[in-house]
Amino acid sequence: MATFQEKLAQLKRNHEELLMRPNRPLKSTNSIYRRYENPIIEAQHVPLEWRYDFDEKSNPYLMERIGVNATFNAGAIKLDGRYLMVVRVEGNDRKSFFAVAESSNGIDKWRFWERPVVMPEWGEPATNVYDMRLTQHEDGWIYGIFCVERKDTTQPNDLSAATAAAGVARTKDLKTWERLPDIKAESQQRNVVLHPEFVDGKYALYTRPADGFIETGSGGGIGWALVEDMTCAEIRDEKIIDARYYHTIKEVKNGEGPHPIRTDRGWLHLAHGVRNCAWGLRYVLYMYMTALEDPTRVIAAPAGFFMAPDGDEYIGDVGNVLFSNGWIKDDNGRVLIYYASADKRMHVAESSVDRLVNYCLNTPEDGLRTALSVETICKLIDKNKKQK
Repeated sequence: MATFQEKLAQLKRNHEELLMRPNRPLKSTNSIYRRYENPIIEAQHVPLEWRYDFDEKSNPYLMERIGVNATFNAGAIKLDGRYLMVVRVEGNDRKSFFAVAESSNGIDKWRFWERPVVMPEWGEPATNVYDMRLTQHEDGWIYGIFCVERKDTTQPNDLSAATAAAGVARTKDLKTWERLPDIKAESQQRNVVLHPEFVDGKYALYTRPADGFIETGSGGGIGWALVEDMTCAEIRDEKIIDARYYHTIKEVKNGEGPHPIRTDRGWLHLAHGVRNCAWGLRYVLYMYMTALEDPTRVIAAPAGFFMAPDGDEYIGDVGNVLFSNGWIKDDNGRVLIYYASADKRMHVAESSVDRLVNYCLNTPEDGLRTALSVETICKLIDKNKKQK
């Protein structure tokens, strides 16, 4: 029988083997992007020191003391040549927290930093925090905007009733965080993203107004608001720039993913759309573009989803879900899209600015009814006949 120290050594070897596992690109099925073979971060990637008590006296059976259920919905940034993700780590106790993972190439061999993020609290302590969007703003700060969940005290007898607000923190290095007040808004806001540049001398926010914690209610889609100061941000005038529509991938709700990428042709946006189906809510990713001189003006909106669950990505805690709140553009134009599947694990897909711009500007828009969809296909058939 193996001794405690032998079991511990084997546990560490297995963990190191997982962390060092190479990741290989899969053959692209659409020439827009290519997925990679393995998830890049799973619950098993979380450091052993966070989960196991290495003291033989108190843990003679080498039990996992603090279990991790999922690692998903990560914000992403490239800082000093390092690829970094602020990952949502969910414990077996259902509480989520943030932790920074690092890779030298953005594809594989991800390692968490020594300790999770110790996020200062603000106002009424939050029950849960999650889904951080990172924006390196031109004011010199890196901002993290994330969902802050608290019990809805107006419904004390409903233990599932919650409220959502947009929490804000800023940092220079992802190590020391300054917590700022939650964004003030008349509606619930759980999906807010900071634009990377000033607009008319103000900070610009992509929002998602919602009447409730889960249902958007009268919320019309992805909104836009300007605020004077991120240290006391308040959403007052809000307009919808990317609306929801009946019988589309964003019928139930939609929300901005990571902050948009500036290109010569316009701002590239990655968002998620949600609709109902027999399996429940189906989350997919879609793209659109807005004008450089006016980020509220949509100039391209490809029909349908950009990316949807595939294969094992369907299976997890919440099936039929893809979600992204982080991507990184390299200087050579490569774009790494970090996305989570089924609220369980993180993946990466690779594309380029040129490909994504071409996809947005040359893919037909949704005609919103069957006859127009067929008409669009017939136009493409006729165009291709002329190429022979």
